[in-house]
Amino acid sequence: MATYKQSDKLRNVLYDIRGPLLEHAMAMEAQGHRILKLNIGNPAPFGFEAPDAILVDMIRNLPKAQGYSDSRGIYSARTAVVQYYQSRGINSIDVDDVYLGNGVSELITLSMQALLNAGDEVLIPTPDYPLWTASVALASGTPVHYLCNEDEHWWPDLEDMASKITPNTKGIVLINPNNPTGAVYPKAVLEGIVRLAREHGLILFADEIYEKILYDDAVHINAASVAGDDVLCLTFSGLSKAYRIAGFRSGWMAISGPKREAANYIEGINLLANMRLCANVPAQHAIQTALGGYQSINDLILPGGRLKQQRDKAAQMLNAIPGVSCEVAQGALYLFPKLDPEVYPIRDDEKFALDLLKQQKILISHGSAFNWVNTDHFRMVTLPSVEVIEDAIGRLADFLSSYKP
Repeated sequence: MATYKQSDKLRNVLYDIRGPLLEHAMAMEAQGHRILKLNIGNPAPFGFEAPDAILVDMIRNLPKAQGYSDSRGIYSARTAVVQYYQSRGINSIDVDDVYLGNGVSELITLSMQALLNAGDEVLIPTPDYPLWTASVALASGTPVHYLCNEDEHWWPDLEDMASKITPNTKGIVLINPNNPTGAVYPKAVLEGIVRLAREHGLILFADEIYEKILYDDAVHINAASVAGDDVLCLTFSGLSKAYRIAGFRSGWMAISGPKREAANYIEGINLLANMRLCANVPAQHAIQTALGGYQSINDLILPGGRLKQQRDKAAQMLNAIPGVSCEVAQGALYLFPKLDPEVYPIRDDEKFALDLLKQQKILISHGSAFNWVNTDHFRMVTLPSVEVIEDAIGRLADFLSSYKP
């Protein structure tokens, strides 16, 4: 019989957040085990619900959402995105510069497919959200990872970034607030990255999906507001996290900067946007209400808010475990703890995560799944209640107390 094989394009494409570890966890669930899944930032399973106003607006618009929309998205939603960025001091984005997508994920892939040829390079942070690395590889490009420095709050190392720019480099990816580290970049860091982009004619790809999830005195600055009119910037954001509707798949991409010089690239983006016809239309109707209404996310991140309490408890307990250190996240929904190699000489961090899963029924993501350069980190989400976090990290501490890699 004939055999059927996957495309060679997938050879360097990985997404281990939903990889072999999840498959093993699902097999254990099928055998009757209860698995605590701390591997993915999905608010709904942890009791987070969308604001009622968003649901009501979607329901009311369902009769008008049965057909295709404009390939970019419905006008009212794109206008709401433009007005949101205007409120952030970004005035160069027009309605036709906004593309709505089935989550940011679709638009990341689309932006890479429209840009890259074989051998083109894109600078991506390490650690990263692995979809960026995978999307570059899938588009025949070469992902090149620049270092984020744990000793400097996980901010990008500008010297390392500069050293990796070549004639083949097309763009720089920023994930701010960062997934998986929770870092929030100060203006001076953003200005340094913009200088490099300006000097070398590079595109900025700003993944800002967590921009509203900030803790303590952290302030988010949109990269487009720093890039100005002479650096092309594609900004990605959406409703999945701050508005707790990850399953609706409602995101956007906004283009700012020298669009005339990017006309040919934008023509390619339009072509791909047209080919997919449009994004999920009912979810597009959530955008205007979400951006213009009461921002309930603030109730969760301010002192006394559930997300802040959970982050605080998780960071405090992780740092109390011998041989574990954790930079306290300033944004997003994750922590990225380090396991001291002198205490835990782990050579295979995926095996470490699998051993934890088997023994404690806790599913985390190993650090190398985020293209981190060493095997000494892991990521856990901070979405569970304080009580569940206390139990989970207590079990992690028990596991580590006797773990022999």
